[in-house]
Amino acid sequence: MSNPKPAAIPAPRPRAGASGARAAPPGSAVAPEPAVPPLIGALLRVPAQAIQRRLIEGLNSSGFPELRLAHMPVLQYPGPNGCRPLELADRAGMSKQAMNQLLQSLERQGYVSRKNADDDGRASAVHFTRRGKAAYARMAELLVEIEDEWCDSLGEQRFNQFKALLRDVWKSGLIHKTRS
Repeated sequence: MSNPKPAAIPAPRPRAGASGARAAPPGSAVAPEPAVPPLIGALLRVPAQAIQRRLIEGLNSSGFPELRLAHMPVLQYPGPNGCRPLELADRAGMSKQAMNQLLQSLERQGYVSRKNADDDGRASAVHFTRRGKAAYARMAELLVEIEDEWCDSLGEQRFNQFKALLRDVWKSGLIHKTRS
């Protein structure tokens, strides 16, 4: 039985002002750029993961040592806010069983509690505890610090344009489209 050949990554469509990848000069300490520049998935994922790592490091050093990256689907914006576990699982793209394990971990550590949902005595709703609210507030402070650093690095005008573009994508419905 032969192994199928892996699919090649398609090259991105050329855009106005786009330049081809260039190799670093011989003897240069700079690694050459890959032949195919990163596509939108990587350009969004890598910074998001870096932010999440910074948040967890900041939370850990601010008195929330038990929090891990795995907890981010519950801790991230907009927080649980009375959502049912299934809603949180859907938002995070994970199974209800995996979300329930995550919620059990956060309950044991004192960050969330589950109470009966107002409209259905059989369903539970997830809420931050006082400790969970404190961690969420600290996350907001850390995010302001991160934004300030990014603004300093990119320049205020470019950073504001970057955020405006991301808001446009958020509002456009592009993040909710699925291919069938």
